[in-house]
Amino acid sequence: MKDKRILYVSSEVIPYLPETEISSMSFEAPRMVNSKGGQTRIFMPRYGNINERRHQLHEVIRLSGMNLVINDLDMPLIIKVASIPKERMQVYFIDNEEYFKRKATLTDEDGNLFPDNDERAIFFAKGVIETVKKLNWSPDIIHVHGWLASLLPLYLRHYYANEPLFTESKIVTSVYGHGYEGALDKNMQEKVKFDGIPEEKISVLENPTYDNLMKVAVDNSDAVVVGSEEISEELVKHLETIDQPVLDYKRPEEFATAYESFYQTEVFV
Repeated sequence: MKDKRILYVSSEVIPYLPETEISSMSFEAPRMVNSKGGQTRIFMPRYGNINERRHQLHEVIRLSGMNLVINDLDMPLIIKVASIPKERMQVYFIDNEEYFKRKATLTDEDGNLFPDNDERAIFFAKGVIETVKKLNWSPDIIHVHGWLASLLPLYLRHYYANEPLFTESKIVTSVYGHGYEGALDKNMQEKVKFDGIPEEKISVLENPTYDNLMKVAVDNSDAVVVGSEEISEELVKHLETIDQPVLDYKRPEEFATAYESFYQTEVFV
């Protein structure tokens, strides 16, 4: 693991959000890599319910200031950064007033999905990639956690296909058992097609359910990790049809050895 560069892109990370399978693994995995001599960067959205003062977030002016086009609208990108206490780990936060100022993560107080979650996912994917380009940091592995981050593999494979910084990068997607009920905005496929991504690559997004969104992430990844003990039968069946290597679910006490071995298999060399 020494000197291996791994980019973690997650919808949630402790200590900034409550502990879940996703937020815990998005913290424990990079901590393990750091302890083995690897290099990490962590990216997550800057939700409005993250206490900036308590966690000492501050804007990185040299990285902020560009606009990202989302469905033909210019949306300003703001980058903030914080360090996880007692760990040598920096977390970069993708921010935008329109998408992330609200005092919640993915649902309103009644548990309903925000209607613009599809656009937030597009903005997050583009924002991460554009920021890593500005950092000029070429990752060996990009590990994606959580459905709000799940468009990143698709955008790397197509929208940023000719970006030299990521030519050698391998993509891993972790698939978890808890997603969302129902579907995202019915026009999501058209919004992604606006970025020149071929319709046949996103045909399942005609119905942007959690399972279909994760299928898109899996199909554009080099490898897959099963992050929950139980995932939907639909995703189980989909994983049986792919050629990419799949790391089966590992309990928290055994994930470190399994991840370290997996990151060093031939697919990542």
